[in-house]
Amino acid sequence: MHILFLTDNFPPEGNAPASRTYEHVREWVKEGHKVTVITCAPNFPDGKVFPQYKNKWLSKESIEGIEIWRVKTYITANEGFLKRTLDFVSFMISSFFFGLFSKKIDIVVGTSPQFFTVISAWALAKFKRVPFVFELRDIWPASITAVGAMKKSKVINILERIEMFLYRQADAIISVTHSFKSELIERGVDIDKIHVVLNGVDLAQYSPRKIKDPIFAKEFNLEGKFVAGYVGTHGLAHALDKLVDAASLLKDRDDIRVLFAGGGADRPRIEQLVAESQLNNIVMIPRQPKDLMPKLWSLCDASIISLKDTPLFKTVIPSKIFESMGMGLPMIIAAPPGEATEIVQKANSGLVVAAENEIQIADAITTLANDNESYAIFESASYESAKQYDRKVLASKMIKILEKLV
Repeated sequence: MHILFLTDNFPPEGNAPASRTYEHVREWVKEGHKVTVITCAPNFPDGKVFPQYKNKWLSKESIEGIEIWRVKTYITANEGFLKRTLDFVSFMISSFFFGLFSKKIDIVVGTSPQFFTVISAWALAKFKRVPFVFELRDIWPASITAVGAMKKSKVINILERIEMFLYRQADAIISVTHSFKSELIERGVDIDKIHVVLNGVDLAQYSPRKIKDPIFAKEFNLEGKFVAGYVGTHGLAHALDKLVDAASLLKDRDDIRVLFAGGGADRPRIEQLVAESQLNNIVMIPRQPKDLMPKLWSLCDASIISLKDTPLFKTVIPSKIFESMGMGLPMIIAAPPGEATEIVQKANSGLVVAAENEIQIADAITTLANDNESYAIFESASYESAKQYDRKVLASKMIKILEKLV
């Protein structure tokens, strides 16, 4: 089977969509399938093309048997609705045009969060007369209004109508959460074509580490410290200012550090808050290459997962939950009660606290730092739970769905 997969994020970018797509298609190639990925020059989240890459009309490369076509787009940082929309639309146009030149395609998959990529996938599938699969990573455009980037308007209404059109047109919808599936059913989408393949972790790369990476630990003065870390995209959805407030409540605990590692639209604001706070117990580490992520995670004694206190985020499952499990890290999840908090509670892999509540976050960090017995229980349960989210297992589940359509 020859799969054409459209995604505007792909390694060396290290965000969740890039990791999921790469780790899935890599396994499909190992199983004997041919995969062509159409993506853009790597630039997320800063809007700067990575070294050794150029924003050319078309460049091709092969990684582990995956054929990768990178097409020219309008590139901007992950901030600002208008510029990001121009970025999305430019990829939609470029990916469709160059996708026309792909040969002997059996199925086309387009992945969100934003669905302009999925529009291109639908159009290519129609042109080539093959099945079209919508991989649903986010309920977009609802997430735009949820983070306050835009208010309800005629533009949002138009986007919602396009969204429903794509759901109806898809031969299959592969959702990353059960909550998304439930919402689509409530909105009248055919239940028989909705499947769930959760996010996961590459257990070949992630495993518990008893010792912090010595180079990182020395560089950031983390030796002998209990580190509670937020690792990942710093976005408007993550309420990271509350983690700064939590660190302020812990400023007298010299044995504890709160770590921020990554980049994103909200990173400059958080950096400014940290600078203004003059707190010595916060460590800021810039975004690191994907291959260094396990070493970066090794700095953490506990992982913090944070989401805004917004109803939409009851349906979201941050991928860092699974990476935390792969590293065997106890978690502190500050999020609206929903599918993500249920995963942590069911696994007994950490502490669940109220979203945007700095007092409860600080108390949870203190508990994990002080209570060795509870820490050990969460640590063991966290890694044990990772096995059911092994990316190889999930990739196999997804390819079986695609095979039934061809």
